Amino acid sequence: MKKIIKLVFAIAFTALAACNKNESAKTPAQKNDSLQLASPVTCTATKADVEAIPIFPSTNAWNQDISALPVDPYSTQIIAKYAATGLHPDFGSGTYDGETMGFPFTVVCGSQAKVPIVFRANDVDDNYGDESDPGPYPVPLNAPVEDGGDAHVIVVDKDNHILYELYNANVNGNHWEASSGAVFNLNSNALRPEGWTSADAAGLPIFAGLVRYDEVLKGEIDHAIRFTLQRGNTLNSHILPARHNGNGSGIPHAALPFGARLRLKAGFNISGFPPHIQTILKAFKKYGIILADIGSNMYISGSQDERWNNDELALLHQVKASDFEVIKFNN
Repeated sequence: MKKIIKLVFAIAFTALAACNKNESAKTPAQKNDSLQLASPVTCTATKADVEAIPIFPSTNAWNQDISALPVDPYSTQIIAKYAATGLHPDFGSGTYDGETMGFPFTVVCGSQAKVPIVFRANDVDDNYGDESDPGPYPVPLNAPVEDGGDAHVIVVDKDNHILYELYNANVNGNHWEASSGAVFNLNSNALRPEGWTSADAAGLPIFAGLVRYDEVLKGEIDHAIRFTLQRGNTLNSHILPARHNGNGSGIPHAALPFGARLRLKAGFNISGFPPHIQTILKAFKKYGIILADIGSNMYISGSQDERWNNDELALLHQVKASDFEVIKFNN
């Protein structure tokens, strides 16, 4: 992150505010030369900046209030196999088993240089280049990569309101390589083509479903949250807003398709939890959680952030799958 520099001249002043990640520091000679023009000022981009831009329109499925929607008639049956499983916040501060926790994301300016994206297969996954948005993407070569096998990279262009996401990514020289990539206009409700994956198995944006520290800090989460289930608890199908099937092995009336939603029951008492956790639980009641990928049961996705209090997040284990209900979908 670079700081905005203001140069004040004796007669007049000019404030230069341009996004340029290649700013170089002035030499002492330059500082003393009143005729020397200032080098371009860099754009300041922070994680908090995304709280000031739309993460999809208010009419988007991620931002839908589902608190009054009907419960699926098979809700109890669907959840039965993992009913006693507590929520697991798959994010936090620090490391666990040597790996950072949660999804890192990078915020950039509209002038961030774009680099090529090469879509390729390796021994981790296939090449989904034919279901990916072509590069180049404005992903800095030093952007953090999610620890673990999925190796996601997430970048938000705060000026143009564009989200870029890569799956199974790594830097190779002057470009990124990945198994798949997706670009989302945060001002639009447009979905990916039917049948296309994204950086997420369900063809959904990952960033839209993360619990982010700065929104918890302000006391409100205004969107649904991403979660995962084991393969046997998912169907090999999807419903909107998902666009892509997983390879679930579950059976109808006892498993969920990608895109399905759970809602924390209205009567669940949240009063005994600390304020930050109450904020998360309120979102579960109002917006729910959306099934987006195969993984461990009831793993809740959030951003990697050193400000998280892991002891507080651990209190989410007290909330069980049986405290949720399935929002009605076409079985």
